[in-house]
Amino acid sequence: MSNFIDFNAAKKLHDMEATQNRISTLFNIKYPIIQAGMIWHSGWRLASAVSNCGGLGLIGAGSMYPDILRENIQKCKQATDKPFGVNVPMLYPNIEEIIQIILEEGVKIVFTSAGNPKTYTETLQKEGIKVAHVVSSTKFAVKCEDAGVDAIVAEGFEAGGHNGRDETTTFCLIPNVKKHISKPLIAAGGIALGSQMKAAMILGADGVQIGSRFAATTEASAHENWKKKITELQEGDTHLTLKELAPVRMVKNKFFSELEDIYQIGRNKEALVASLGRARAKRGMFEGDMEDGELEIGQVSALIDEVLPVETVFSHLLKEFEETKMPVF
Repeated sequence: MSNFIDFNAAKKLHDMEATQNRISTLFNIKYPIIQAGMIWHSGWRLASAVSNCGGLGLIGAGSMYPDILRENIQKCKQATDKPFGVNVPMLYPNIEEIIQIILEEGVKIVFTSAGNPKTYTETLQKEGIKVAHVVSSTKFAVKCEDAGVDAIVAEGFEAGGHNGRDETTTFCLIPNVKKHISKPLIAAGGIALGSQMKAAMILGADGVQIGSRFAATTEASAHENWKKKITELQEGDTHLTLKELAPVRMVKNKFFSELEDIYQIGRNKEALVASLGRARAKRGMFEGDMEDGELEIGQVSALIDEVLPVETVFSHLLKEFEETKMPVF
């Protein structure tokens, strides 16, 4: 296992050094790049690879039974001596058991989402755990600050998977959230390039959370059919739907068309629930059913044209970040 990568471009990134960046300092990482804890993608291999490259890898607890989560945490500890965390969507079952496992395994960083930030923040912080919470609006960012979280992830409308109802884009969301909070701010949604990372930080973010780009990596636990599909997506191939249940951005496939048919005959919540059934996301992203599975990915997938190792993704991000210059007027 290599714990050091010699990125030539990285030597010049003085504004990303841990001593100068609030996110790097908070999580004790080299670069303020967080890998999103995506369901069916973010196992120990992906999380440890990101952490070993100097970012913060997150294990996605949302698609794991408690015993599988424990196994992934333990394997991640063996694969990296760098900080890593666990992402916990609070809308999933077994939440109390998941929190208990996190405490028992000595995890030091937790990202929560899809719920009230007050629910577990104090419990986790009492054990020395850093807590970040994901929101999609300034209103909820302020509530996070009131709840005492250590950092706030503001996720724009472009993001894949579960999303906010307001459809606020990242470039509108980040500067507005920045005006209303004092906690370290992480931008998420629509970020896959180093230039986009720099743009988010110019707008006020202290770091970025990246999902879709890391979904299409060799270390991601998703099915190879799905990774290949990500590289083929174009602008307009995803859509935010299911606002009646929980808004989610997904690929327009056969399953998506079935949902649209239900909308055409009327917004029947019961019919939508029945169509979803169980394990649709697993069927698509983990088992590789590209037609009848639920395929969650962000708009930025249109910029992703190949599956790469995490190390290569990091190399590109850092090089692009350094090479992106402010235009002169």
